Amino acid sequence: MSSGKIRYAEQNGSFVLKCVGDVRLTYCSVLNDTIEQTLATGHFGSVIIDLTEVDSIDSTTLGLLAKLSILSKENFGMLPTLASTNPGVTQQLDAMGFSGVFNIVHTPQPCPECLTDLPEQPQSEEVVRERVLEAHRILMELNDSNRAAFRDLVSLLEEAGTRCSQA
Repeated sequence: MSSGKIRYAEQNGSFVLKCVGDVRLTYCSVLNDTIEQTLATGHFGSVIIDLTEVDSIDSTTLGLLAKLSILSKENFGMLPTLASTNPGVTQQLDAMGFSGVFNIVHTPQPCPECLTDLPEQPQSEEVVRERVLEAHRILMELNDSNRAAFRDLVSLLEEAGTRCSQA
């Protein structure tokens, strides 16, 4: 179990994700499923990601948040708003190229009181590998720095997937 959590709500035409604490890949499957199901079935006037209570966040989670932005733009023609007040997290977002895929604000956003926790789910090694691979491929598309930073990881994950499918 991680020391972080991800909460969400759909309210008044908004989809809200709020990350708290140390957010790691333990949520990768349920976060991916929530993003895909919610954006496929709903129509939203706004998408808000609140990172104001995040201590740290891993690249897999960031990749899935970038996916949320891409799907929001494709489905609704809008960039989500991402709120970050932690200078370290904000620096990480800037380095990853998130200013090109989010409207980044540095003030807390109003957050519904009816947020529900996403559950951590047991997940197979193969599912985790696929989510990590997808997330990092998305990050690599954001800028050249990410492409260089994650190239080796993506190659290793692709190679591991090939070995697993041949077994």
